[in-house]
Amino acid sequence: MRCPFCKEDNDKVIDSRSSEAGRVVRRRRECLECHRRFTTYERIEETVKLTVVKKDGSRVPYHRDHIIAGVQKACYKRPVSMQSMIQLSEEVEEAIFRQQGQEVSSKFIGSCVMRQLEQLDKVAYVRFASVYREFQGVGDFLDEVNEVMQKPQESQGQSRLFDE
Repeated sequence: MRCPFCKEDNDKVIDSRSSEAGRVVRRRRECLECHRRFTTYERIEETVKLTVVKKDGSRVPYHRDHIIAGVQKACYKRPVSMQSMIQLSEEVEEAIFRQQGQEVSSKFIGSCVMRQLEQLDKVAYVRFASVYREFQGVGDFLDEVNEVMQKPQESQGQSRLFDE
């Protein structure tokens, strides 16, 4: 592995962790030349190609980057780290591959993303829902916001300081 800073091919692995399903291995490395640290991710290359069945019935190859791009748009200018977005996409991907099929519906992927976003950031959740559920007007936004606000505040991760 080449160091991204000095481009030398001399490093050591400091720490390794795998995801729950064992699909991704995260390795923390240190360059032995410049002594800077960096992280690498190793993914298992699937021999079975996964196909996404879209709403219109068309079929396209699965690309993990599409999930990350959608989540990034929903989290635009929100206090959500890139690491959190990557973690979300990994959890969604694990749910997809647990299905054990060669095809997955875009509806299933979208619902998995929405469940994860609801826990991560409520505003990003509503943004994503507006595209995923194809909101037609302000009323659709209000309905979704009211539904989110009626859930117990503890699950929303908000402080109770302002309630008193």
